[in-house]
Amino acid sequence: MPEGDTVYQAAQRLHRALGGRILTETDFRVPAYATVDLSGQRMDEVVSRGKHLLMHVGDHTIHSHLKMEGTWEVYAPDGRWRHPGYQARAVLRTEDAQAVGFQLGVLEVIPRDREDDVVGYLGPDLLGPDWDADEALRRLAEHPDVPIAVTLLDQRNLAGLGNVYANELCFLRGMLPTRPTREADLPAAVDLGRRLITANRDRSLRVTTGDTRRGRNTWVYGRRGQPCRRCGTPIQSGSLGRTELEERVTYFCPVCQK
Repeated sequence: MPEGDTVYQAAQRLHRALGGRILTETDFRVPAYATVDLSGQRMDEVVSRGKHLLMHVGDHTIHSHLKMEGTWEVYAPDGRWRHPGYQARAVLRTEDAQAVGFQLGVLEVIPRDREDDVVGYLGPDLLGPDWDADEALRRLAEHPDVPIAVTLLDQRNLAGLGNVYANELCFLRGMLPTRPTREADLPAAVDLGRRLITANRDRSLRVTTGDTRRGRNTWVYGRRGQPCRRCGTPIQSGSLGRTELEERVTYFCPVCQK
């Protein structure tokens, strides 16, 4: 699932293409919104909120979430799509560009004054202009017995961290993903998490090691069975989640993390 930095980049890319421009055609290819027509209206802005994309068009918000497979792509007005048409869920056109949302996990068009109904539950956005570290810490601390990786991934506590960051953050702080939240240095973890995601918000390759070479960019994530970059011990993996549906794969070094 894309993480907050990926969604931030998508919002920036879409805003550059559509922001301030009049929509000449809109095509929402989901039954609930198939008759909605926002053509003739101005795309005021495109912003990210954690892992959510919000397009402000007049009195409406086009809300999307990429989930696992989704992507927004920008093409020239007559550009050929890189994905088959049946995967398109939304097509937005201006005189200069077309933006196509493929395989979006969530797509809805809602009144702009009801935006909080879909994103109001989120914790402070690590990449947002209104980032509030104290509020994020307060929310995390409300779950003292929950494994730290689970509380970091819970978007109700802080918005933007995904499984890559949760695993890498646990390694860098020397704590197993299963460590109870009450035993974690939460201020240090939150501070590092924000620094990591901010450093990557404009990168095409997410890097947590400081080494931008592909295959050298993470400490533990996706490296099961490979040697720890610090001590050489094989990286192990497991799974964590409040429910079976929320389970995520964890990666860790059993020596460097306690």
